[in-house]
Amino acid sequence: MVLTARALNRSTLRRQLLLERAPLGVTDAVRRVVGLQAQHPGSPYVALWNRVAGFDPEHLDGAVSGYELVRSTLMRLTLHLVHAEDYRAFREGMEPTLRGSRLHDPRFTAAGFTAADADALLPGLLAYAGSARTGAELREHIEKGRGGPVEAVVWRMVRQYAPLWHAPTGLPWSFGTAQSFVTASERPVLGDPEASAAGLAALLRRYLEGFGPASVPDMAQFTTAPRRLVREAVKTLEDGLDRLEGDDGTVLYDVPGAPRPEEDVPAPPRLMAMWDSVLLAYADRSRIIPPAYRKHVIRVNGDTLPTLLVDGYVAGVWRPVDGGIEASAFHPLPAAAWEALEAEAASLGRLLAARDPHVYRRYDHWWVKGLPTVESRVLAY
Repeated sequence: MVLTARALNRSTLRRQLLLERAPLGVTDAVRRVVGLQAQHPGSPYVALWNRVAGFDPEHLDGAVSGYELVRSTLMRLTLHLVHAEDYRAFREGMEPTLRGSRLHDPRFTAAGFTAADADALLPGLLAYAGSARTGAELREHIEKGRGGPVEAVVWRMVRQYAPLWHAPTGLPWSFGTAQSFVTASERPVLGDPEASAAGLAALLRRYLEGFGPASVPDMAQFTTAPRRLVREAVKTLEDGLDRLEGDDGTVLYDVPGAPRPEEDVPAPPRLMAMWDSVLLAYADRSRIIPPAYRKHVIRVNGDTLPTLLVDGYVAGVWRPVDGGIEASAFHPLPAAAWEALEAEAASLGRLLAARDPHVYRRYDHWWVKGLPTVESRVLAY
């Protein structure tokens, strides 16, 4: 079966709840879409507002405070919000990548630490973090065990490798700049190749459920796991997967029975969160981002701007400003698209106004430096 690029776009939008908002609770929605990029604390709220019918941010507050949804360093070595019941398998699947990138980082070893040092201090650290501790408290705990100060880079690498969840610190977005951590309630098995292989296979199957059909390079991009390990995991899953083909001949995999809408299914405009996973989940970013716009949306340092999605594809960027949402299009948009975006902005504005009207203000410098917009409008709340 050959799938066109547009059909792949519609499959992604359908599985990511972006063709229509779904009548789901927040925990079920997060599980459905695999996980939410949570690098910016406000982005999971905006992401779920895009996907859940009648989204109530207090429901997300409650799921986070009750550790039904947990925030931790996982796929692509970045912070994600995932269902607590998914955390162990996802973390075990990411183990080789996290260990290699964090405990074998040259900056870690240059500071006088080795992977063996981290292994030795981890049991005590996790026991100490059995109840929520601030980052300062955990760093001080490490320093006491070492008998002296440790560099900031050491603490950063250790906390990103350790199976720690971010403990919520309060409004407006549950997590703030003053970080707090708690040990995962069900600890993953670390350093066990069999557990890691099984975890990666489970993670990749879930990825296909939420983002498929997809290629091996796509799966490697989503996880940052080495392609060798991804290929091995796919091989263990292959008998239970559909094998498809993109219109460029790329081999694609998918879970049997997964929805694959027709390519002409309408896709309503959306105001996507900063770092939304649909922009980052594929080696071939053109599934969602036209190639000409990629460098404008995904900046040189990895910042991934909040985008306008029109007819299923990135058509521009947006940011909160005084009085509304400034929507900037990279190409001319029809009147109907602007009308739909205005309605979306009014809804999003109500969410932001109650929490943080200027949620992404610290990234305004990308607008100051210039973006190739052909039209900008302030869509009033």
